[in-house]
Amino acid sequence: MSRIPFNVHATDGAARTGELVFPRGSIRTPAFMPVGTAATVKALYADQVAATGADVVLGNTYHLMLRPGAERVAAFGGLHEFMRWDKPILTDSGGFQVMSLAALRKLDKDGVTFQSHIDGSTHRLTPERSVEIQRLLGADVTMQFDECVRLPAPRDDVERAMRLSLAWAERSKAAFGSPQGRALFGIVQGGDQADLRKVSARELVAVGFDGYAVGGLAVGEPQDVMLAMLGETVPELPSDRPRYLMGVGTPDDILKSIARGVDMFDCVMPTRAGRHGQAFTRFGKMNLKNARFAEDKRPLDETSDCPAARDYSRAYLHHLVKSGEILGMMLLSWANIAYYQALTAGARSAIASGAFADYAAETTAGWARGDA
Repeated sequence: MSRIPFNVHATDGAARTGELVFPRGSIRTPAFMPVGTAATVKALYADQVAATGADVVLGNTYHLMLRPGAERVAAFGGLHEFMRWDKPILTDSGGFQVMSLAALRKLDKDGVTFQSHIDGSTHRLTPERSVEIQRLLGADVTMQFDECVRLPAPRDDVERAMRLSLAWAERSKAAFGSPQGRALFGIVQGGDQADLRKVSARELVAVGFDGYAVGGLAVGEPQDVMLAMLGETVPELPSDRPRYLMGVGTPDDILKSIARGVDMFDCVMPTRAGRHGQAFTRFGKMNLKNARFAEDKRPLDETSDCPAARDYSRAYLHHLVKSGEILGMMLLSWANIAYYQALTAGARSAIASGAFADYAAETTAGWARGDA
């Protein structure tokens, strides 16, 4: 039996809404988790992130082990105290960086040796060390150490990474032990190969985890391939455990994945887009660099609960972006995180009332209609 209760409150087709309960607070699902890679959601105060409705944020093992160091964070009382966030935190195991830092690393069956992208110093990550770092950080959700491959990739490479990830999953679970009030998630790999995805999911379920993530997607493949892999993978995962699609994605990706039974999401997209002058809204995506906004007195969305989206004119946001002002990045990042939270809150409400298909259709139609 899992240490962490997960209660499914309602279903609507494959979509479902529920709650993952931790001592520090509950994560309402479907949930979008803002990414706080280096102990900060970029350009936002922790209080602002919480005010958007976020129940959980992410930290990253790779980045935090390099700077400021996991032991140093632990000495300050853990990541919650360090960054002033009192709700749950999920930590990525560092496995994604195994892929993204291919030129700086050497992979073997035991783990990964790599050079820091900061100063070139040499470091070692194994399943045991990854779990230890996440314990030092104080993660509420620990992710198993895994390897994913960028797609497209030869089948042999995909299968090798999947098998290695399964071996590392068992080692991660052994290293994690049985702490109270904390969860360990396994990660399904298998690239764009449906049969390998099924094997990975079934073997992870046999090992037994508190939740199950689908990794190695949104790494170069088209959306239809990602959705097809979800269609093959999600039915293999336990219905009484949360399902987390890692690193995804656009609002459209999220709605389509919720319809396939996914509960949790994360992505750097809303804050990265905000730093580059782009806003996600119920009217679709807006590029505030465009000259058409220079005289536009309207806010991004007058119905939004977020001050950044409701109280500042598009003309002002355009000016800030064109001038390279930091405030523009801050406001658009805030508005984008708020929009993603509103999107998933709307999904929770729609699922609870049995109207998710209508909600998804109306939301998609709003994006297509635009703001004219």
